[in-house]
Amino acid sequence: MSLAEFDEIKFDHSTDRLDKPSTYLLRKARKNVANGLDELRQSMKSATIYVGNLSFYTSEEQIYELFSKCGSIKRIIMGLDRFKYTPCGFCFIIYNTPDEALNAVKYLSDTKLDDRTITIDLDPGFEDGRQFGRGKSGGQVSDELRFEYDASRGGFAVPLADRIGNANGSQGVYSHNRNFGARRVRYVPPPETMATFENDQEEDNYIPQ
Repeated sequence: MSLAEFDEIKFDHSTDRLDKPSTYLLRKARKNVANGLDELRQSMKSATIYVGNLSFYTSEEQIYELFSKCGSIKRIIMGLDRFKYTPCGFCFIIYNTPDEALNAVKYLSDTKLDDRTITIDLDPGFEDGRQFGRGKSGGQVSDELRFEYDASRGGFAVPLADRIGNANGSQGVYSHNRNFGARRVRYVPPPETMATFENDQEEDNYIPQ
């Protein structure tokens, strides 16, 4: 699949275009051989944008105040935890025209909101159901893969027992982290419920009561 119309180097410009698709969208389009290019073109003509890396405590009113500087907003859809129905750090904004959406991408990308650098991307269009997190816990996958403490994104993402096991270098079930790759961490139960295992497979299959 050719993405030449988006990859083309324009030597008559001294800086990168601000309205070009993000690296994420280009990578996604290349993976989807059948419909990727059409979705990418649709994103460039859509009046919808995706906003990520928001604080869980950022309100819809704050988002409206910032993004209305780029055009008339038709609707804001806050991203929600699939189980708790609480904000989980992203939203969709639908403008009246595609030009207004492109203006938001061009002029508000890397803006700080609630002391967080937000990410803004073009979007082919909101569909019902996309407002919910896709992680196993109901939130965003990126938060489940995060090891560091982040107060504005719910604190620690990895259970305390897993972090203790990982810090001690003990062996146990695999846990994946985008920064450090796959590593083994041990579930640490209270002493009175400590279990013994014959082999690694038995330990990996252990479900604490």
